[in-house]
Amino acid sequence: MEAINLADLYDSPLLDWSGIEDRLGAGLTQAPGTGGPDRHTCWLATTNPDGSPHVTGIGALWVDGCFWFETGQGTRKGRNLARDPRCVLSLAALEFDLTVAGVAEVVTDPATVADLAARWAAEGWPARVDDTGLALTAEFSAPSAGPPPWHVYRLAPRAATAVATVEPGGATRWRF
Repeated sequence: MEAINLADLYDSPLLDWSGIEDRLGAGLTQAPGTGGPDRHTCWLATTNPDGSPHVTGIGALWVDGCFWFETGQGTRKGRNLARDPRCVLSLAALEFDLTVAGVAEVVTDPATVADLAARWAAEGWPARVDDTGLALTAEFSAPSAGPPPWHVYRLAPRAATAVATVEPGGATRWRF
């Protein structure tokens, strides 16, 4: 992993990726009043067919060094990812703002899909594996996810940038 201090100009310290990972691993709930300033929302940026950006809010989990999210394959983000899986996920935590760039991959392992369904269910969304064993279903989801089935995607970081929002500050870019 390569780390580049983007705040050298201000004599700010290099941020430590392990601290970012620890914070992500502690969870970033979307419940009101639990994030900065009021809650945490992840934003996924994909590329439309004409090359223009598409950005939408999503629910994502940080597990095993990756972000995991779900959507219907017929949604705009689902169609965009099928055509060009490169994307960027961004979020604001109390301690930092973060962007993570990589390639989103549809998860085809039934055990992994079941594990993620259980994790989402434990956080209050009643997700469960559908009859195919490869996608999720539930009584509801975010309107932007489209109708079920919802496929699980894994986004492993290829690059990330964090800007500290608390003292001592700092801004760092990592390439993995």
